[in-house]
Amino acid sequence: MSKIIGKNLPNIPWQEKPAGERMPVWRYDANPIIPRDAIPTSNSIFNSAVVPFEDGFAGVFRCDSLGVSMDIFVGFSKDAIHWDINPTPIKFEGEDPEILKREYRYDPRVCFIEDRYYVTWCNGYHGPTIGIAYTFDFKTFVQCENAFLPYNRNGVLFPRKINGKFAMLSRPSDTGHTPFGDIFFSQSPDLEYWGHHRYVMGTYKGDASAWQATKIGPGPCPIETDEGWLLIYHGVLNTCNGFVYRMGCAILDIDEPWKVKYRSKFYILAPREQYELCGDVPNVTFPCATLTDAETGRIAIYYGCADTVTGLAFTTVDELVQWTKDHALTDKDN
Repeated sequence: MSKIIGKNLPNIPWQEKPAGERMPVWRYDANPIIPRDAIPTSNSIFNSAVVPFEDGFAGVFRCDSLGVSMDIFVGFSKDAIHWDINPTPIKFEGEDPEILKREYRYDPRVCFIEDRYYVTWCNGYHGPTIGIAYTFDFKTFVQCENAFLPYNRNGVLFPRKINGKFAMLSRPSDTGHTPFGDIFFSQSPDLEYWGHHRYVMGTYKGDASAWQATKIGPGPCPIETDEGWLLIYHGVLNTCNGFVYRMGCAILDIDEPWKVKYRSKFYILAPREQYELCGDVPNVTFPCATLTDAETGRIAIYYGCADTVTGLAFTTVDELVQWTKDHALTDKDN
């Protein structure tokens, strides 16, 4: 039995695995949980992050407007399924007006570290880079320096310091819909100066795992377990009908997370339902957040569907660890 190292959170959303389900991840039967028009001016709401907060839950949501302007908004929920999203985007505070300039903001993640909540997102600053801010109450948000130079996406913080330093996964990119992408690890003593960059893993070019042949990127914040860091990530295949985004899983070394212990050959969730197959960008399942309960090992996964709506899926730490080990990529697959 694998164990989540973290807090008990018995009130996370949950449905039991359907009888006969062959995959390690299964969908909420009332998906999507957030429609595209949940606020008056939204064209789509997807690729969003949620965390426990006070007696319920809080989240930061990507809401593209009716003008298809990309920005991030705060929301609150009692049950992590039904959300009340503020109709206006987050207004950041900070000391340097240069950093507060907005070009675009999208694909947020939220991570609680020590005494506050950190938000990371793809931030437009002469190209995409990683924006960082913190909040104590989801009312006031203080923006920090961008983590990296352009071009970078999918900045995902670890939920605790590693060897005394903040740690982040990211995916260097280019200015557009990048036809490449590998995952890297970086460390910082203060969330401002980042270094000790290490390669974690890249695309897989062999036929054995073609679903992740074009690009990969980190998804939710890694989950600490007794097996290592459990990483849910997205993998992309470029097909004759365009990119297809699926979810995969890997287990990283607990002390040196750039070292991959296991990596799934098979995906754990792929576009199948109508709301994942059809939308502004078809054929997308894009994980951005998890809620976990250490006592039961339950995991709720929040993911963007076809760049249009937000879906919810379920698994357990045992399901993911066992699947990743049983279907791990090996040298024989090359």
